[in-house]
Amino acid sequence: MELEWLRPGALIGSIVFALLGVVVFWLSFVIIDKLTPYDLWQEIIEKQNLALGVVVAAMALGICLIVAAAIHG
Repeated sequence: MELEWLRPGALIGSIVFALLGVVVFWLSFVIIDKLTPYDLWQEIIEKQNLALGVVVAAMALGICLIVAAAIHG
């Protein structure tokens, strides 16, 4: 029984796509942060805005799903 995912090509491809997904997620999050009228980090961390934290978490999950679907298909 051969382990398909241990081949060098498959392993390197997985690492490249994972890094690409993280970079695309990070860039989209930075763009959304710039588009909002306030500083997300300050609102969530310093002002303890839980509602905004939940909205940003949902947005992050949505972006991650889109990036994963684009890379997979």
